[in-house]
Amino acid sequence: MASPSESASEISERQSPQGVAYSSLTHFVNKDGQHIYTKYWEPSEGTQIRAMLHIVHGMGEHCERYAKVAKECTDNGILVFAHDHIGHGQSEGPRADVKDFQYFVRDCNQHIDLMRDKHKDVPLFMMGHSMGGTIGILLAYERPSLFTNTGVILMSPAIKTNPQVVTPFKLFMAKALAGLFPGAAMGKLEAHMMSRDPEVVKDYDEDPLVYHGAVKARFGTQTIAAMGRVEAGLADAKWPFLLQHGDKDVLAEISGSKLMYEKAPSNDKKFTVYEGHYHELDKEPGGDGQKVIKELVDWILERLPA
Repeated sequence: MASPSESASEISERQSPQGVAYSSLTHFVNKDGQHIYTKYWEPSEGTQIRAMLHIVHGMGEHCERYAKVAKECTDNGILVFAHDHIGHGQSEGPRADVKDFQYFVRDCNQHIDLMRDKHKDVPLFMMGHSMGGTIGILLAYERPSLFTNTGVILMSPAIKTNPQVVTPFKLFMAKALAGLFPGAAMGKLEAHMMSRDPEVVKDYDEDPLVYHGAVKARFGTQTIAAMGRVEAGLADAKWPFLLQHGDKDVLAEISGSKLMYEKAPSNDKKFTVYEGHYHELDKEPGGDGQKVIKELVDWILERLPA
């Protein structure tokens, strides 16, 4: 996965934003020459790999926060692979910023191709959470054949903005700022809105790999524009998909999931509303998160060939 122009020794001398040395096993180099941190969870040795799941994380977080999902998957013979987006976690790039939202999609495509080359005949699924859902849907629009016989899981996907938060005036101001001052603050993701579990909130607040600053104007407007492209293209969502959303989610509008379920022409679609649940469904307390994960894994297993 290393860049052809770099030797192993040159790669190991590079360090992530957190000071961790890169290696050819923990990163790939994207088309802009940025080192993208990768994470792999594989079934135990000797276990047949029945499927692959590409996890696409959300805004401000990082891929290693999905260890519980990965554990349930690997226990069922599913190989999980993920990476930190540009400017996130242990990947290179200005923190929580991107010039073009499509770069996220591009890097996911590159990672998927790397894994398909390595595991040629293994069924591929994708799961996107929050902004990762936006990325995942746009990727599936581009390459529907990847998921025609498998499917896409969308956990709390960001498809529609909250009209009370993103008013026309605020959006106008954000676009103006994005051009002049791309790093200007637009607001902040509040940790207590992530989960009902206080331990999850505490871990989020204390995680040094999570971006805790304000959402930047350019990043925010790029994300909103990407959500608009998702909504405009719903007629192209013909591949199987599972939507999971909490009805108390204030970070990603559940109305977006409802709209996708109603408008997408897929013949294999499911929408589960989790009553009382917040944004990070897989991290809800009291066994609720495990139920969400089990539904996700069962949905994948049901679509594998006998």
